[in-house]
Amino acid sequence: MKKIILAALLLGVLSGGCAQEEDNTSPFQVVVAQDGSGDYTTIQSAIDAAPENRQEPWLIFVKNGSYREQIIVPETKTYIHLIGQDKDKTIIHHLLNVGGKPEEGTESEKTAYWEHSVHNPASEVYNFEGSVVKVKGDHFYTENISYVNDWGVDNQNGPQALAMSSQADCAAFNNCIFRSFQDTWMTSTNDSDRHYVKDCWIEGAVDYFYGGGDALLENCTLYNVRSGSVIVAPCHKDAKFGYVFRNCIVDGNASAADGRQKLGRPWHNSPRAVYIHTTMRIPLATEGWTNMGAIPALFAEYDSRDAEGNILDLSQRKTEYDGRGPNNPPKGSCPATITEEEADGYVYERIIPGNDGWNPRVMMEKLPAVRELKQKGKKVSWDAVPEAAGYIIFDDDQVVGLTQKTALYLASGIRGNLKVCAVNRYGSLGLESSL
Repeated sequence: MKKIILAALLLGVLSGGCAQEEDNTSPFQVVVAQDGSGDYTTIQSAIDAAPENRQEPWLIFVKNGSYREQIIVPETKTYIHLIGQDKDKTIIHHLLNVGGKPEEGTESEKTAYWEHSVHNPASEVYNFEGSVVKVKGDHFYTENISYVNDWGVDNQNGPQALAMSSQADCAAFNNCIFRSFQDTWMTSTNDSDRHYVKDCWIEGAVDYFYGGGDALLENCTLYNVRSGSVIVAPCHKDAKFGYVFRNCIVDGNASAADGRQKLGRPWHNSPRAVYIHTTMRIPLATEGWTNMGAIPALFAEYDSRDAEGNILDLSQRKTEYDGRGPNNPPKGSCPATITEEEADGYVYERIIPGNDGWNPRVMMEKLPAVRELKQKGKKVSWDAVPEAAGYIIFDDDQVVGLTQKTALYLASGIRGNLKVCAVNRYGSLGLESSL
């Protein structure tokens, strides 16, 4: 009996060492995977299970998949960080719009939207929020995800069909895709709210980035999908900066390359929008802007260039606007250009930190690739990356492990290309290393 106990203890010690190496804790609190390999199969269920009123990031990793669902982030779900595996393969989408009931006798081809309207009692999406994703919780961060409204993309037509509605302060978006047709993305109507958007693709045709708040977009592509597209329709009243586009690209498909595109139109109040160091890959209408009923406080550009890098002539840009009203509607004007000195004031350091020191750029910093990546049998190991909260191990596009350690025992052999990337404390994915 003593020999049996001694052998059992010895086996426990030996296996305990092995188990310790295999006890790999994920750097994410939650993993979502459609195939059942995560903690949840839907993104909404993962958000519903997140703790309320957090003051630190709650990291949700979403594996590649087509997630057909509406996502609502309530006000109480603060600091949600929604991290996708790959922006082209991690897709949140739904088929919905907010069109009203058509009048009797209207031609069927003009009423097709009604089947997918949130106002139609017979619709699958009846009483849904009017956006595929609606963020109400402050300090939301997301990267590597496509947000798509299928109605807008599939039909290339109205009515309003939002992919994103971000009604929150301190909302940050990195390396994401937003696609629809009319009203793709609505920002907060609270002008004290701040958004930071970096390296994103925003696609649409009608007022496809609209709303209020101070929003800084850097290195983003604004992609127009029809002739006569209008990019922004802001409604700022008290915003200090409004919409600021720095080092962005205005592009579009063949239909949008006919010189009829507009940078924006004033929706309500005294909206503000400035384009700084913008590359126009497609030609715009000479006047650049158009009426909508409000008088803008500032609709302007600085250093706009064509696809070859030539400075554009902005002398014919619109400066006079017609207000709305039945009798003698008001008229007003605003500058169409700003100076270099003024442009230098529309920068991250002035727009984003506010009084609380919010710094979303630090969330987006990519950690370097791991070094000394090795595989011996089923064990994969690598050198630690400073500041890493953990690591993701891939077999081609398949996630085969998440760990806070620098080694992992695989359940089976690698069939494709072994890759590892570090994850920072905010959930952002670093550069990949591969064997």
